[in-house]
Amino acid sequence: MMAAAAGPRRGRLGREARASLAAFLLGASVAALPVALGSPSALLAAPGLRGRLALALHVAGVNAALLLLYPRPLYKIAVRACFLGFAFGCGLLLSAGRSAWRHFGWYMCSLSLFHYSEYLVTAINNPRSLSLDSFLLNHSFEYNLAALSSWVEFTLEKLLFPELKQITWLSTVGLVMVIFGDCLRKAAMLTAGSNFNHIVQNEKSDTHTLVTSGVYGWFRHPSYVGWFYWSIGTQVLLCNPICMVGYALVSWRFFRERIEEEEITLIHFFGEEYLEYKRKVPSGLPFIKGVKVEL
Repeated sequence: MMAAAAGPRRGRLGREARASLAAFLLGASVAALPVALGSPSALLAAPGLRGRLALALHVAGVNAALLLLYPRPLYKIAVRACFLGFAFGCGLLLSAGRSAWRHFGWYMCSLSLFHYSEYLVTAINNPRSLSLDSFLLNHSFEYNLAALSSWVEFTLEKLLFPELKQITWLSTVGLVMVIFGDCLRKAAMLTAGSNFNHIVQNEKSDTHTLVTSGVYGWFRHPSYVGWFYWSIGTQVLLCNPICMVGYALVSWRFFRERIEEEEITLIHFFGEEYLEYKRKVPSGLPFIKGVKVEL
């Protein structure tokens, strides 16, 4: 994400955003299945034959509806949003129950909402850069490996040390970190406006200006700060001690390198204006000062 941005250009939601929102809500409607079945919300914790059949019919019915409603380009968007909505709805079901998977339900809600809101906010702020990649579902092999590692750790530790996954106060701290991090990142995206981009830009357009207001007055890289604490918060939420440390170290190294790379471009774009801003406002991440400038 570049800290340089033109003034926001917001309008009505385009058809891609409307399709994604409708599909997300349609997928999330799985959370209403217990009401429809007249059964408790432990549908996922102990589904039984009736519950499994209801889930299978829901998935098949929703997918059929998407195929009928949307042509192929929109269907590709809708099916991804629907998948995230379905994960969010399943997370709500797990969260509402009293099983040992309750905190994992919090995690599912947090993860799915993070990825869907990345797409939706991009659609609002900068529809010209909108693509399937805006969901960040294929962010990188390393990102997907990290997610998989956290699921494996949670499952193994739940089987071997079940009491470790029942520390509600620690999971609550993680949930607060997740909410704070995601809100800060989305605030940064909205403040940067129409020139926010998931890819570092190497060429300055005529409309680029240096954003120093709002959350950019607190930190030079608020979207990275938000993502950093969101990622660590997910592991605090899951009470995953190994991934908690691993996520902190790997994320810190990634953002240190990313910030240095980005600030070289920003100094090239804005010169002394950015150097002055850099002197006044911290990066927001611990022990990361950004690129060093030799005077």
